[in-house]
Amino acid sequence: MASTYVIPTRMELTRLKRKLVTARRGHKLLKDKRDELMRQFLALVRENRALRERVEEAIKAANKNFVLARATMSDEVLTTALMAPKQEIRLETTTRNIMSVDIPVFKVETRTADPNDIYCYGYAFTSTDLDYAVKSLADILPDLLRLAEVEKSCQLMADEIEETRRRVNALEHVTIPDTEEMIHSITMKLDEAERSSQIRLMKVKDMMLEKEHHYKEKLVERAAEKGA
Repeated sequence: MASTYVIPTRMELTRLKRKLVTARRGHKLLKDKRDELMRQFLALVRENRALRERVEEAIKAANKNFVLARATMSDEVLTTALMAPKQEIRLETTTRNIMSVDIPVFKVETRTADPNDIYCYGYAFTSTDLDYAVKSLADILPDLLRLAEVEKSCQLMADEIEETRRRVNALEHVTIPDTEEMIHSITMKLDEAERSSQIRLMKVKDMMLEKEHHYKEKLVERAAEKGA
């Protein structure tokens, strides 16, 4: 129910009607935005699930190979082998806009294009299990970064969906009904005022006719003649 008092004038009525049109248009646009956000959010959720399963399996395999490498190598040799990385990775972060939501985009560049540069040790004193572990981690890096993108995107889109939902509900259950009620109230008051004005005009007209032409007396005389 509307709690704000408004002056019942035609200017205010026109303003409220324009406000109602804008509110209904905004309500429709926000509903369309919410539905599209939900569609893209669900697609990201499905991708996130697939990526997480793949990344977890790859990390599990890499950890298994590291355990095997540690079992066949001494701690000193393993630490020395991994102490000085040969390859360098640069991560560039940008954003792209989806339905007014800026989601992150990660781009990875390596210092060299040689795939063998991921091995920062010689092969003479290391285990092949260590090679498998390093290779599996290097292979899973793109999926790992994509997983980070998708999870952050899901978080941002979920926040935007919740905010859009609140705006839709505010328009649907508060703004639009209150505006419609105020328009109805002002319309009723203006109609009542117009009827009262017409009644006053009719009374004034009758009084003027009576004063100038004795209108009522003539009506009474005519009625008496017809009765006779």
